[in-house]
Parts: sequence; structure tokens; C-alpha cells
Amino acid sequence: MSEQPVRIAVVGVGYLGRFHAEKLARLPGAELVAVVDRDPARAEEVGRRLGVAHYTDHQAVIAQVEAASVVTPTVSHYQVAGDFLAAGRDVFCEKPLASTLEQADRLVRLARGEGRILQVGHLERFNPAVEEMLRLARRPLFIECNRIAPFKARATDVDVALDLMIHDLDIILAMVGAEPAEIRAVGVPVLGEHADIVNARLEFPGGCVANVTASRLALKDERKMRVFQPDAYLSLDFRKRRLLVVEGVEFRPGRKPRVKAQRPRFPKSDPLERELTDFLDCVRTRRRPRVSGEDGVRALAVALEVQRRVREGLAGAEALLEASRSLVEAELPQGE
Repeated sequence: MSEQPVRIAVVGVGYLGRFHAEKLARLPGAELVAVVDRDPARAEEVGRRLGVAHYTDHQAVIAQVEAASVVTPTVSHYQVAGDFLAAGRDVFCEKPLASTLEQADRLVRLARGEGRILQVGHLERFNPAVEEMLRLARRPLFIECNRIAPFKARATDVDVALDLMIHDLDIILAMVGAEPAEIRAVGVPVLGEHADIVNARLEFPGGCVANVTASRLALKDERKMRVFQPDAYLSLDFRKRRLLVVEGVEFRPGRKPRVKAQRPRFPKSDPLERELTDFLDCVRTRRRPRVSGEDGVRALAVALEVQRRVREGLAGAEALLEASRSLVEAELPQGE
């Protein structure tokens, strides 16, 4: 096992990629060699600020590094991650792993064939409140999720199921330990061709049902998950990293039910730093990542099926949706 820092590059230094580069530049287990971005000015600004080389083409850094953090738009994940894997480099790839299930499967097979680490960036798995919830969720029967946020211009190249909902889908799959037998979904594209609001119902073998809602057009930021199981109720606030655990119900006729409720305390932590540290450790020890390529494929498969069901439900309404968008744009005051 090598104790030397892992030589790594960050490809894509937009909103999220900048955070990757900044943290890798500080982590003792990493040596940030370079940053890459197709925007020359952005690549130069981040590279100069962090004191590393900067490029506009990821091919220029492959020979210089052992690993790469791929934080480019989803449509380029397959090409960029695939080039590094094919060259024998380990890859951390932000979610979703790829644009299509076929591409994601190929990346997993390529990593396996080359003996490479492929970790997918499902950040919430490194939230300490989520870790505790997954430990306590022994037999979930009903799961309710709401992940809503104000509009941001980034990530509009995919619909909200692949942008936001996929976080919750990954956690639900890890919690239930099975893939859904039935998926139903509805959604609406408001600002463009991709759905901005989606609700999905997932039914699992064994009886568990998950009701999942995601929106990127809300007036507030809310990320919550509630889990009901025979011996407990779990309520998680992702944003505040708070978990309520209700269990030990005692009931006697003629008396009010008594329950044991507690809020576990978690030390302050940085999930992104923990996620990247985990990847670096996987590179050094060759162990399986907490969120492997296979995990990324499973979450993507469910998200794509949700997307398919939404599009199926919208079939025939394209003209109406286009007219509605035109009306909204006409009503907005200039500059808003």
C-alpha cells in the first residue's frame, strides 16, 4: 500500500468542480496536478488560484496522473471517464454516472476489465445523518421523500429526476436492498424540454413503497426523508443534517401512547471532503468504494425509468406545454 499522495486532476471546474479542486488541493492524501475545463478563462483562473497547471483538453493530463475527478456536464461523463479508465486510471465521476444505461454499463465493465476504481458522486451517502438512518432502517415499509429547491441555471441538461431525485433513489435502493418491481411517475417541464417537477411511486418486492418528489422550481430549499417501519419512525432533514428517531411505542388501553424519541448528535463534517477522502483511500487500498460504479448504474436505471414514465404521461401534450412556456416568458418582466 502506497503512502504517497495520489496524483489527481479535476476535469470540469464549474460550480461543483471548483469545490472538488479546492478540497483536493488541501487534502494530505492528494496531489492536485492540474485542472481541466473547456472554458479557457475558467481553467486558467482556477489553476492559477490553486497553483496548478490548467488545460482545456483532458487528454493532456492523462499521462500525468493516477486518478481523475470528473465533474463535467452529464453528457460528457462517458467520454471523459472512459478515456481515463481505458488508460488505466482510477475515476471519481459525479452523478449521474452517464446519460444512458448502456454508457454506464460500459464504464463499469471497462473499470472492471482494467482493474480500476470507479466511484460515483452520490454525496448524500457521506452525510452522517444519512449514514445513521441507513444503519437504523431495518425493514422500511413506507418511505416519503421531498427534495425541492429554487431554480439554478446549472444542470438543466438533464431532467429533475437525474439532477435531484437520483440522490434519494440511490439512498432508497441502499436502504431497501432491492430494485423496484413497479415504478409510476408524473412530471412537468416548465422552463425547457426536461421535466422540472417530478413525483414517483416505487413499489418493491416485499411490500415497501416509496413516494418521491423532486422540484427545482420551489420558493424554498427543502430536503427531507421519512421512513416508517414496524419498530420505528425515522425523519431526516438532509440540509440541517438532523435525524429524529421514534421507537419503543408503549400503549395501554385508557392511556396515551408513550414513545421514545431521540435526536442523535453528529460531529461536524464536510460530506464532500469525506467523499473525496474515501475515493483517495480506495485508490491506495484498492477496496470497493462505498458508492461503486454498480451502485451508480442501479440509481441511474431507476431514474431513467422515472424519466421514461414521465415522458410517456406527457405524450400528446407537447404543443400545450410549448404554448404555456411562451405565455410565461411573455408575462415575465424584462430582466427576470
